[in-house]
Amino acid sequence: MKKNVSKVVLAYSGGLDTSIIIPWLKENYNCEVIAMAADVGQHEELDGLEEKALKSGASKLYIEDLREEFVTDFVYPTLMAGAVYESKYLLGTSFARPLIARRQVEIARRENADAVSHGATGKGNDQVRFELTYKAFAPELTIISPWREWNIKSREDAIEYAASKNIPIAQTKEKIYSRDRNLWHISHEGGELEDPWNEPREDVYMLTVSPEKAPDKPEYVEIDFESGRPVSLDGKAYSPVALVEKLNEIASRNGVGRADIVENRLVGMKSRGVYETPGGTVLYEAHRALETLTLDRDTMHYKEGVALRYAELVYYGKWYNPLREALDAFVEHTQIHVTGTVRVKLYKGNCAAVGIKSPYSLYREDIATFSEDEVYNQSDAEGFINLFGLPETVSAKFRK
Repeated sequence: MKKNVSKVVLAYSGGLDTSIIIPWLKENYNCEVIAMAADVGQHEELDGLEEKALKSGASKLYIEDLREEFVTDFVYPTLMAGAVYESKYLLGTSFARPLIARRQVEIARRENADAVSHGATGKGNDQVRFELTYKAFAPELTIISPWREWNIKSREDAIEYAASKNIPIAQTKEKIYSRDRNLWHISHEGGELEDPWNEPREDVYMLTVSPEKAPDKPEYVEIDFESGRPVSLDGKAYSPVALVEKLNEIASRNGVGRADIVENRLVGMKSRGVYETPGGTVLYEAHRALETLTLDRDTMHYKEGVALRYAELVYYGKWYNPLREALDAFVEHTQIHVTGTVRVKLYKGNCAAVGIKSPYSLYREDIATFSEDEVYNQSDAEGFINLFGLPETVSAKFRK
């Protein structure tokens, strides 16, 4: 049953789904529609957005520059946690949605709107990410999710609806990919990618050069970290946004950052996604390498378990959950001495940390060396092994 609403703030990207939602909301709810687009680094996708939104029926469009906040408050905490969903996904869409939805709620209150809306489908994760944020900050607002209400059942139907309303879109029935882009990554879903047997065609990729066409000579980049956060590249300081953009440029031309994943969605189904996260892939590799030098064994091993849980919370849309905030406090403490420089080698789709140094290094060459040393008494290992292996010794005697 539809609720009576007079003014709706729509999370608007200008893509297929949100483009057709504006006229649909006006037709079905007889309400004013205010569009809100978040600039989280999607570049040319924002060009001409205001004209398009107004022509589609919106009364106004807010374009909110959230790039700095996106990197410092969402990307970096997840990076420092080492959070990766199902071993491959660097969570680019997952942590953008809570930021967008929070600003959407702020605008709804500013405009005295009584509803918010989004373009996420009823099959996906984004509906949860948007709506958990709405509930966290404005549970009194009505939530309108058109994909759960209308009779449009496919992207082909959506394309036909857009044509009937004379709304210009980039998608065609031949190029029907669903994409989400921001400063951290771009995702590709749909079309022939829905068959996991199909290798992605080269025209799917939009950021990274094919590894086969990448330069034949490796490229090196040195990344400086301070307390877990990257601060400079090759000795030059960058702002957080500029650093990610520069690293995207370096990694993309070397074919670094592609991931092809069949992942488990929160709603229960498996889906296939192709992701490009060029700079992010390099930062994760470098950050992990620096932690191997600066974290003690117990902290490092425990943090690996925290990373898995952190990734689940982010993927599930629970960014504003008290547990994630508590885990942030733990992660922040582990990063106090994650300071130093990592040299990363990029070559034809691969990146590897090939040099690490830190003023807080726990690595002692005089202890670890295979050469003669005067620090480590190897005969001490016998007693250690006897005690460490005592349970095995007792079990063996019992079995006899």
